[in-house]
Amino acid sequence: MTKEEAGRLDGPSARTRRLSDVPRLPSGAKEDPDHPGWYSWGEFPRGSFAAATGKLLFRPDGDGRARCRIFPTEAMLNMGGSIHGGAVMSFIDMALFAGGRCAGMEEGHYVTLDCSVQFIGRGRAGTPLDAVVRLVKQTSGGHVFFIGTCEQDGEPTHSFSGTLKRIKPRS
Repeated sequence: MTKEEAGRLDGPSARTRRLSDVPRLPSGAKEDPDHPGWYSWGEFPRGSFAAATGKLLFRPDGDGRARCRIFPTEAMLNMGGSIHGGAVMSFIDMALFAGGRCAGMEEGHYVTLDCSVQFIGRGRAGTPLDAVVRLVKQTSGGHVFFIGTCEQDGEPTHSFSGTLKRIKPRS
């Protein structure tokens, strides 16, 4: 048995210990006073697009994983009584950023390159909607790849994948 194999058997890797001992959080995140163990940015500015999503919570959820949560309201429903696809996609996009950082994405300014969503179940108002975000890989060129699922009451409602790109500030 190699030292590396023995280390895996003895317990969590150094990366796992680092992520769990010192959570990586998005800039400006604070522990949410109404939801112990969760973080938020507080309320989004009134009238902003992000404000339509309502409160966004997030937290690290193991090595390379994070969990984000919103609280769908009746205002987010489509004509069929399910959470509107646009609301879900906005939430997932935001979860890639907040959840990505909690999952270990390096600090920086990012933009969304792509996001693909599969609608596999009906989301409903009145029940928290969670996005479980998994960081697949971050390249030295600044691309970050994610996969994940959304769920309500432990049942999957959506699956997704997304790619973010770190951009450098303009000089």
